[in-house]
Amino acid sequence: MMAFLRMAARALVVVTALLPAVTLADSSLNMRQGVTTLSREIYDLHMLITWVCVVIGVVVFGLMFYSIFKHRKSAGAKAAHFHENVTIEVLWTVIPFLILVGMAIPATRTLLAIEDSGDPDITIQVTGYQWKWKYDYLDHDIGFFSNLATPPEQINNTQEKSEHYLLEVDNPMVVPVNKKIRFLITSNDVIHSFWSPDLGVKRDAVPGFINASWATIDEPGIYRGQCAELCGINHGFMPVVIDARSEADFNSWVADQKQAVVAAQQAAEETWTMERLMQQGAEVYGRACVACHQVTGMGVPGAFPALDGSAIAIGPLEAHLEIVMQGKTGTAMQAFAAQLSDSDLAAVITYERNSWSNATGDAVQPAQVKAAR
Repeated sequence: MMAFLRMAARALVVVTALLPAVTLADSSLNMRQGVTTLSREIYDLHMLITWVCVVIGVVVFGLMFYSIFKHRKSAGAKAAHFHENVTIEVLWTVIPFLILVGMAIPATRTLLAIEDSGDPDITIQVTGYQWKWKYDYLDHDIGFFSNLATPPEQINNTQEKSEHYLLEVDNPMVVPVNKKIRFLITSNDVIHSFWSPDLGVKRDAVPGFINASWATIDEPGIYRGQCAELCGINHGFMPVVIDARSEADFNSWVADQKQAVVAAQQAAEETWTMERLMQQGAEVYGRACVACHQVTGMGVPGAFPALDGSAIAIGPLEAHLEIVMQGKTGTAMQAFAAQLSDSDLAAVITYERNSWSNATGDAVQPAQVKAAR
């Protein structure tokens, strides 16, 4: 008995010691109300159904406990014998039916609103990739990839984690407030799930299919979400970040994006120095390649191959270009031809061929990438 008590005391000490760590997690007991009319309607429906369930629970268990106490054998109660009571059978059929109908009416109204993505002010195609998102603004002819921006040092626990650990990106989705935004959601590879709790949006991204959703954001701000489908080894590394701005700020951002596209096209016509290629290549590698091949270029044994000293990175340039641009079937190596510009591809391939112990001296130019397309 004493041994058992000592073991229980030790277990209590361990649990007590872990409590501060547990309380670091979000202790909220309810869903968010969100910043859109739709998200608040979903929240109100959730609360209505919750309170209906609470009332049913209180009534049913209250009657049950009352009956157990009032009609207990020790108080001299004797069980009544009856069956085929039409009144009782009608009541326990009609009352649940009325409750279900009462819940179905607001639920149907909300579900119809969720599916009503027609007449949008702006349409954005959201495409899931392993492990990033691509946003194409169909009304403005611009598009870009959104990659995880959390430094590898934080992921590897060599640096203190930031406030928005694993929930920060290099290019957030920028949208205007007070405009109906339609999301056309699909995938390039496996099933993902586009989820933004503040917007009340959650839709699966399925290869070969397009699922529609929508939102009208009332307040400017940064709203974060994640991929909510287990989509592979780096599933937790593809956050959703939405930057809602005023209409004037959004229009200014669109103009800047179009200018950036023109500047990138002009840069691709230039001859780049090795220094410029290496600098740009390090940036591209950090957002597109580091998750699999690591900062050190050593990869992940058994999962992702090393680039340091690999036959691809120090072998024929044509083979290196082909695998980066076209990917490798049957592996996690994606085709980056449609994901990166000629300049970015030239820079990252140059970086891979001249980093770590690799020293080929090759300076790949955007024109070479363009020719390889």
